[in-house]
Amino acid sequence: MSILTPADLSPIPEAEAPRDCPRCPRLVAFREVLRAEHPCWWNAPVPAFGDPQAWLAIVGLAPGKHGANRTGRPFTGDFAGELLYATLEKYGLSEGTYNAKLGDSLNLKGAIILNAVKCLPPANKPEPQEIANCRPFLEASLAALPTVRVIIALGQIAHVAAARALGLAPGGTKFGHGAEHLAADSRILLSSYHCSRYNQNTRKLDAPMFEAVFERALGLHSETSS
Repeated sequence: MSILTPADLSPIPEAEAPRDCPRCPRLVAFREVLRAEHPCWWNAPVPAFGDPQAWLAIVGLAPGKHGANRTGRPFTGDFAGELLYATLEKYGLSEGTYNAKLGDSLNLKGAIILNAVKCLPPANKPEPQEIANCRPFLEASLAALPTVRVIIALGQIAHVAAARALGLAPGGTKFGHGAEHLAADSRILLSSYHCSRYNQNTRKLDAPMFEAVFERALGLHSETSS
């Protein structure tokens, strides 16, 4: 039986890491441990998910252990995905039903989800070199999405990674919930607190705050499309 690769599941296969990407030794070692413990899980770099003609790109941090690392689809099967996919549905950026697993009827329209780091990091904390090692895949993803005009970065790590991928100097591109920055190619970077369980449970982020960022993105899309 053939084993699926990230490119097999991706709307932008040319921008994906190989299934056994060797760039980050610590992440490779962790991946091999989980492949032995959970052979039915995805346990590989997680590919992009969404519309290859998207105007909106959402950049997350990295796969969650019991979410994307298990299922092979960003934000699928973990707590953070509940708010993200509910928000995408609310604003007409998805169709079908999200059932937290591959094989549900969910599709995105006008939106695509990427990650700053494609492999699961221990304790959900990638090291700086690992983020840098994965940046070429984020850059390739954005290059493969010429219709993307707005990028929403979820959390500070995703914000810095997206800023660098867009050619923005992180030192002059301050992170903050609702922060907005214009890249040289006229793409706009918006920032949001990550929709993690921790941020929601501590009330650092709630649904209205999260939705406000998407409302701003839709407003920018309307302005640039008119």
